[in-house]
Amino acid sequence: MLMFPKEHPAYTVLLVDDNPENIRLLDEALRDEYTIKVATRGEKALEIARSMPVDIILLDIMMPGMNGFDTCRRLKADPATRGIPVIFVSARGEVEDESVGFACGGVDYITKPVRFPVVRARLRTHLALYSQERTLEQLVRQRTTELAESRMEILQCLGRAAEYRDNETGRHVIRMSHYCYIIAKAYGVSDDEANLLRTVSPMHDIGKIGIPDSVLLKQARLNADDRAIIQQHCAIGHNILGTHPSPLLRSAAMVALTHHERWDGNGYPNRLHGEDIPLFSRILAIADVFDALTSCRPYKQAWPLADAVEEIQRCSGSHFEPAVVEAFLRSLPAIEAIHTQYADSGEPASSSSTTYQPVDSTE
Repeated sequence: MLMFPKEHPAYTVLLVDDNPENIRLLDEALRDEYTIKVATRGEKALEIARSMPVDIILLDIMMPGMNGFDTCRRLKADPATRGIPVIFVSARGEVEDESVGFACGGVDYITKPVRFPVVRARLRTHLALYSQERTLEQLVRQRTTELAESRMEILQCLGRAAEYRDNETGRHVIRMSHYCYIIAKAYGVSDDEANLLRTVSPMHDIGKIGIPDSVLLKQARLNADDRAIIQQHCAIGHNILGTHPSPLLRSAAMVALTHHERWDGNGYPNRLHGEDIPLFSRILAIADVFDALTSCRPYKQAWPLADAVEEIQRCSGSHFEPAVVEAFLRSLPAIEAIHTQYADSGEPASSSSTTYQPVDSTE
């Protein structure tokens, strides 16, 4: 059932006609119910529709310069104006003319001489449809946002579960996700892609769920057999997330599989080299190692930030892409702020880095 809009000047009608008498008559018929804007040329109609809110357009066809059909086509080609309903009002009453009008994107076609009760009724009907369409679009956007937020929460919960499984804190994935976003933006990644990376980064180690406790929780240095087992977490994580058409889950699976690849080709599981490694994983690698260096682990104390930064620089061109390292260095003030904001409770900072067990060789 249509909910008709109240007759209120808040609705704006744009009258487009090169004949001043036609404009005057329509204005007199509608001014008590609507806010009226006027254009006598198609070009001016486009300018008005782009510069202010317009709810519906009554459009003549036969005008000098740009005719009504071309004006409607231009309106529908512009994302800013394509949603505005267009009603053609013309002396051309042939079926062919009406067909062209609808093909251009018009929602209705009224022939002159107009009957004003008909015009008012058509306006009310199409404004009701337009209002409901906008309400539905807003509802869809709201539901889409809620769905995206729910997916994000699920991914973050699973990511924290993997970290707790590894005797790490839930704040590791929070810090890492922020580091990833900051570095990605400094690298030049779009905001949408940087946000996507921030969302999927907590899933990078989800495969550790499938690693035996005897290896994953081992306090001593890992031997070659242990490393072979723990390196399986990349493929396990990819298998857990599977192949899914969702960009969110597809990116999460990709990051889980490739986050231990190295720029020089000496990483795992597939020894990818250089730009064969997905950009998300090239960025995440630095965020992961930096947070591992600056956090306490069963086998080491936390490194001072300056030592961790020096280690990242030392590994530029071997473990890490040099351009991503440069983006990391440009982002240090923001990264240090995140490190402070989400610090693990009571975590001490070591005065030296001699107790560090290299992350890339043990995992």
